[in-house]
Amino acid sequence: MFAVHLLAFYFSKLKEDQIKKVDRFLYHMRLSDETLRDIMARFQAEMQRGLGRDTNPTASVKMLPTFVRAIPDGSENGEFLSLDLGGSKFRVLKVQVSEEGKQKVQMESQFYPTPNEIICGNGTELFEYVADCLADFMKTKGLTHKKFPLGLTFSFPCRQTKLEDGVLISWTKKFKARGVQDTDVVSCLTKAMKNHKDVDVDILALVNDTVGTMMTCAYDDPYCEVGVIIGTGTNACYMENMSNIDLVEGDEGRMCISTEWGAFGDDGALEDIRTEFDRDLDLGSLNPGKQLFEKMISGLYLGELVRLVLVKMTKAGLLFGGKKSSSLHTKGRIETRHVAAMEKYKEGLANTREILTDLGLEPSEADCIAVQHVCTIVSFRSANLCAAALAAVLTRLRENKKLARLRTTVGVDGTVYKIHPQYPKRLHKVVRRLVPNCDVRFLLSESGSTKGAAMVTAVASRVQAQRKQVDRVLALFRLSREQLVGVRDQMRAELEYGLRRDTHLRATVKMLPSYVCGMPDGTERGNFLALDLGGTNFRVLLVKIRSGRRSVRMYNKIFAIPLEIMQGTGEELFDHIVQCISDFLDYMGLKGAPLPLGFTFSFPCRQTGIDKATLIEWTKGFKATDCEGEDMVDMLREAIKRRNEFDLDIVSVVNDTVGTMMTCAYEDPNCEIGLIAGTGSNMCYMEEMRNIEVVEGDEGKMCINTEWGGFGDNGCIDDIRTQYDKEVDEGSLNPGKQRYEKMTSGMYLGEIVRQILIDLTRQGLLFRGQISERLRTRGIFETKFLSQIESDRLALLQVRRILQQLGLDSTCEDSIVVKEVCGAVSRRAAQLCGAGMAAIVEKRRQDQGLEHLKITVGVDGTLYKLHPHFSWILQETVKELAPKCDVTFMLSEDGSGKGAALITAVAKRLQQEQKEN
Repeated sequence: MFAVHLLAFYFSKLKEDQIKKVDRFLYHMRLSDETLRDIMARFQAEMQRGLGRDTNPTASVKMLPTFVRAIPDGSENGEFLSLDLGGSKFRVLKVQVSEEGKQKVQMESQFYPTPNEIICGNGTELFEYVADCLADFMKTKGLTHKKFPLGLTFSFPCRQTKLEDGVLISWTKKFKARGVQDTDVVSCLTKAMKNHKDVDVDILALVNDTVGTMMTCAYDDPYCEVGVIIGTGTNACYMENMSNIDLVEGDEGRMCISTEWGAFGDDGALEDIRTEFDRDLDLGSLNPGKQLFEKMISGLYLGELVRLVLVKMTKAGLLFGGKKSSSLHTKGRIETRHVAAMEKYKEGLANTREILTDLGLEPSEADCIAVQHVCTIVSFRSANLCAAALAAVLTRLRENKKLARLRTTVGVDGTVYKIHPQYPKRLHKVVRRLVPNCDVRFLLSESGSTKGAAMVTAVASRVQAQRKQVDRVLALFRLSREQLVGVRDQMRAELEYGLRRDTHLRATVKMLPSYVCGMPDGTERGNFLALDLGGTNFRVLLVKIRSGRRSVRMYNKIFAIPLEIMQGTGEELFDHIVQCISDFLDYMGLKGAPLPLGFTFSFPCRQTGIDKATLIEWTKGFKATDCEGEDMVDMLREAIKRRNEFDLDIVSVVNDTVGTMMTCAYEDPNCEIGLIAGTGSNMCYMEEMRNIEVVEGDEGKMCINTEWGGFGDNGCIDDIRTQYDKEVDEGSLNPGKQRYEKMTSGMYLGEIVRQILIDLTRQGLLFRGQISERLRTRGIFETKFLSQIESDRLALLQVRRILQQLGLDSTCEDSIVVKEVCGAVSRRAAQLCGAGMAAIVEKRRQDQGLEHLKITVGVDGTLYKLHPHFSWILQETVKELAPKCDVTFMLSEDGSGKGAALITAVAKRLQQEQKEN
C-alpha cells in the first residue's frame, strides 16, 4: 500500500516538475486576462479601420462586405446546389428545403479529392476540375437537364461588389493556383461550366465558409448572427449595421461582414505576443509575413508549432535526453490531429508515447508529460486568442444594438473545434469571462458550410422573389411625371367648374367664397377673441393687435372635444364650445367685455357673407347631428343665448386655411395662398372677383376656400387610386367622399400604410406572415409613426421598437420594408399636394397675364411641419410642374386662430371705412 502511495506521489511530483519546466520555457505563450482584453481592444480598433473607406486599404483586418443581407426566416423552400472549395476535400451538395411550417432540410452530397497538382497548378485547370466534379455529381444523381440555383462556398478572402461575384484577394492555406488572384472566381467557374452542355446552373451566391457556417446555424436558431471557423484556417463573420459600412452604399439594414481576422497582426500589431516559434513557423510557410493571427490559431499550424517547440527543447537538453530524430526535424510530421490525440483526457499520455515513438524517439514518462503540456499550452493559447477576437465581435454587436445585455448565438465549424477534446470548453469559458454582459450560445454546425451556401442561395432566392412582390406594391404609389401633370390639369379644370355658376353645384372642388376681400395693411388694431375648431382640440384665443409695429400678442387655452360630443347632437357640440369660451373668459377676466369674435371653422361651408356659413358636410371624424345645412354662426349665437352669461360680436367665420393665409399675409403682403397639410388637407387663395360667377360684382379679389379634399369624388383620379385607398375609403365615416384628402392628409396616411402592411403580411412578405391583433385594429398605425419611421436620424433598431409598440415582432428586413412603405405613401401624398398647388399658382399667373409669377404660400398642419420629407417633396413638385412660378412657402407659426382675429380686424376696418365713406 505504501509503495502505491509512493508511486502516486512520485508521479504527481514528476508531473508537477515537468509542467513547471514547460511553463518556464513557454512563458510567453501564457496569456493573462489583462493581455486578452488588450488584444480584444486592438482587434476592435482594427475592425473599425477595416470598415472605414479611408482606412480600409491599410487595415490588416479587411472586414469584407459579403452582400449577405438576411438570415433564414424559415419560409425558404426549393432545391439548391452547393459547392465547397477551400479545404483538403471538395464537396458538392444538393439541398432540398421545404417550408410547410416544418423547416425541413434534406441533403445529398459527394466528396471529391483536391490533388496538390490541381490546387497549386493552373487556375483554369482548377475550375475545370470543379466543373467536372459538379457535372459528375449531377449525372450520378440524375439532375442533368434541370436548372438549379447554386451557391459557391469559397473559403478565401474575396472582394465582393454583389452577392454573386467575388474577386480573389489572395490564396491562403495550401492553395496556390496561378492566374486566379485579382479575378472574379464566379466568372472563372461559369466559363468552366460551358464545357458541360447538360448542366444548367444559376450561380446566385458566393460565400465564405464562415458565412456558410453562420447561415447553416441561423436556419436552426434565428439568434445566430455570428459565424466562426476554427479548422485548417480560421475566420469570423457577423451581421453589421449597413450605416457602419463605408465600403458599401446605403444605410438601411444589415450585412454580413467577413472579418478575415487571420491577417490580424500582419501590420505588426501583435509583435509583443508573437514568440520565436511563431516567427520560425512564419518564415518556413508558403506566405511569410501574412496571416500571422491564423498561424497562431488554426489547424494548419498548431501541430507545426508544437514540433518547433519540441525541437528547441530537445536541443536545450530538456527532452529525450537531448537526442533528436530525423522525423522530429521533418516539417509537418506533427499534425493538429496528433495534438488533439495527445490532449485526450484518459488516453492522452498513451497516445503521446505512441506518437513520439512513431517519430523515432524514445520518450520517458517525464517526456510524455512535458510534451502533453506543450500541446496544452499551444492549443490553449489558440483558444485564448480566438476568444479575445470573438469577444471584440460580440461587444461590437451589443454596442450596435445599444443593449446593456446581448443574447446571441455563435455558429461554429472547423476540425480544431470539432476534434480537439478540450478546445470548445476552453473557448466558451474565456469568451464568457471576457464579455460577462453577453449571453452566448455556441452552436456546432453539423452540416458544414456547404449547407450554408445553399441556405444563402435559398435566402437570396426568397429575398429576390419577395423584393419583386414588394416592388409591385410600391410601384402603385410611384407617380410618373405624366400622371402628376394629369392631376395638375384635372385639378385646374375642377377649379374652373367650381367657379362657374352653371357647373358649381356639380363640381367636386366646391370653390367656396369666403367673403374675405381684404388683406391686412398694418393699420389694424384692438383686442379680438378667436375660436378655432377643426380637430379633436378646440382653441380659444385673445389676440391683441397693435398697429404700426405690426405686433400681435396672443393668449390661448386648448380644450378637448370628446368623441361623444363630436358625434353627438349639434346642440351638445355648441353648448360644449360655449362652455369652453366661458371658462376662457373667466380665466382671462374678460366676462362682459364687448369683444369682436372671429370663428375659425375648418369644415366645408357655403358662405353668403363673412359672418354667414352653412355647413355642407362634416369631415375629419365629426358627425354631430342637426348641423349639416345649418348656419354655424347662428348655432353659436343660439348657444351663447342659452348660456346667457355673456354676449359677443361674431364678425367673421373663416376656414382654417383662410386663417393660415391671413396670418402669413400679415408678415408678407405677397402671401395670397393658404395651405393646410395636417389632419385634413385644404387650400385657399385670392381669386379675381370677375372669375367668381357665384358672387355678384367684378371689382377686386376675394379669398376662395377651394375645399380641394373632395377632388376626385367624381372618379377623375381613379386611375391612380390603389386597392388600399379604396379599402381606407370604404372603412371611413364618409365613403366615396374626400378622396383626394384621403390620399394626402394625416388622418389617412397611417391607415393606408396599415392596409399595405396587412396585405404584405398575408403574402408572407412581412412579420413571418403573422398578422398581430393590433395590426388588425383600425387607426392603430398613426401618421406620426410615418414621420418617426422616416426620420433620417432614426436607426432601424428604433424603427423596430416603434413596430414592437404596435405588437409587431419585426426583423431588420421587415423594418426596411416598413420604412419603404411609409416613404412611398408619404411621397405620393406630397406629390399630389404639389400637383394641386401647381394648378393654383399657374392659374394665378395666367389670370394676371404674367410671364413669371412671384407668390408666397402660407402653410400650416402637422404633416407639413413634422414629417421629415413631406415639405421638401411638395416644394420640388410645385417647382417641376409650375416652372414659371417662383413660390415661397412660409410656415404659419401662430396657427389659423390668429388669422381669424386678423380677418375680424380687417372686416372691422373695412366696415369703418364704409361708414366713413
